[in-house]
Amino acid sequence: MTKSRTADDSVKDDKNKKSILPRIFRRKGKNKRGPDGDIFAEKDILFDLESRYMSKRGLAEAYPVIKKSFSGGRNRSSRVGRLNLSVLERPRRKGFDRVQEYRIFVGTWNVAGKSPNIGLDLQDFLQVGGYSDIYVLGFQEIVPLNAGNVLVMEDNEPAAKWLALISQALNEPRDEVDDSNVSIYYKESRSTSGLFSQKSSFKVLSKNYSVDNPLVKTCNCEVEACGVRRRTRKPGEFVDSGGSASDEECYSMSHHGSYEVRNNGKYCLIASKQMVGIFLAVWVRSELVQHIGHLRMASVGRGIMGCLGNKGCIAMSMSLHRTTFCFVCSHLTSGEKEGDELKRNADVAEILKSTQFPTICKTPDSQIPEKILDHDRVIWLGDLNYRISLSYHDARTLLEVNDWDALLDKDQLMTEREAGRVFDGWKEGKIFFAPTYKYWHNSDAYAGEMTKSKRKRRTPAWCDRILWYGNGIEQLQYIRGESRFSDHRPVCAVFKARVDNSNNGRHRKRYSSVGAGIPLDEIMPQRHSFYEY
Repeated sequence: MTKSRTADDSVKDDKNKKSILPRIFRRKGKNKRGPDGDIFAEKDILFDLESRYMSKRGLAEAYPVIKKSFSGGRNRSSRVGRLNLSVLERPRRKGFDRVQEYRIFVGTWNVAGKSPNIGLDLQDFLQVGGYSDIYVLGFQEIVPLNAGNVLVMEDNEPAAKWLALISQALNEPRDEVDDSNVSIYYKESRSTSGLFSQKSSFKVLSKNYSVDNPLVKTCNCEVEACGVRRRTRKPGEFVDSGGSASDEECYSMSHHGSYEVRNNGKYCLIASKQMVGIFLAVWVRSELVQHIGHLRMASVGRGIMGCLGNKGCIAMSMSLHRTTFCFVCSHLTSGEKEGDELKRNADVAEILKSTQFPTICKTPDSQIPEKILDHDRVIWLGDLNYRISLSYHDARTLLEVNDWDALLDKDQLMTEREAGRVFDGWKEGKIFFAPTYKYWHNSDAYAGEMTKSKRKRRTPAWCDRILWYGNGIEQLQYIRGESRFSDHRPVCAVFKARVDNSNNGRHRKRYSSVGAGIPLDEIMPQRHSFYEY
């Protein structure tokens, strides 16, 4: 009896379910009866909508003049207004939610106020670990830190020479180098008879190596949301004040070429800035320029009177696809007296507090950062000037046996970081190289070995450092170069950075229509509940 009752109950339940469905549709008003009494369900409505759209689309293509009349402003049936938009959602295009990895080379070098000569070869230094996608090169003391450069007008001649040398090292194989590019500056300064000032010569070379497009300094949120390449446009063609790009504009952009690079090289300069002796230059592979935007520069002086540019930083902010980067090149307070490390801590704190990037993004709900620590990936490089808290004799004894660990235990930067007084939350790779300061001119000997005056003797130290902040970044190498050009040895690091390469992004949410590619705004009323900006 129990088994037969169970079977009867299941049959009754099935009948009830079948009889309930038509009543539900009639009660919600989602079914209509045709002339023959047939019931039309939601799928029939969708099929009817798509058929009507295709017929109107064909008519619009045959008669373009009347196409605009089909794009909205008409009364829709109430049954259409109640449709679930999830039914109309198009599968995502390829390229959504992708993460791509890029190699970033970072180098810092205090060149002791010396101007480079034409024979200085940077190729071995810049090709550490092979070619990278981005090169971030920071220099300190590219000019002597005298009163004329600090208080009057900085000398731009060395900056122009460094740009020429970097371009040669990145864009010309060694067997093809003929010094022609490096000689550009020298030829200009000798042959122009004063037509080019020092400042204009730097501008000429910087312009020659830079990307030929102002769009890297503008907002590219909508262009990246479209997942297309940007093209060179006239000033009148820029995106309107609302900051949004239409689907037609995205389609138009995708059918044009990318940026033009003046020097036709493998790498092009996207940013360079000098503040007295501090100089920062950022180079990228030419193919990446189309995905760079929001490029901004800022500087903070921490030198004489706490504000002049003989000490301080230059910072650069940019976005690559949908990931923001910040590069900070600094030269902090010098000195190895007890308590000088606290002044350097104060420099770092003031730089983090005072560095402010201008607002250029007009996209609603934009997350483009204006402060250093708000970026996704931050790299800090420079002559940080932190010393070793040991006497010269004790430090020299440990150096003779290459006891780096014992020396690093007395390194002021590590001590201050561990105490949480500076660079809290930042990371630095393990140091496996000798102290980078201070060497005797054109020698592998530390200056203290040849200085009789104890007052002028400097304890060797790791003054030149590279740190990073944020997730999604991994250090692959951290080494020093062996050039004898300066009393500092150059230091470089190679990073692998993860970049959000998705097309949907975080700046604007966009909706799609059915898989056949029907634009939603042509078949549905444009209501605020359907679109979110």
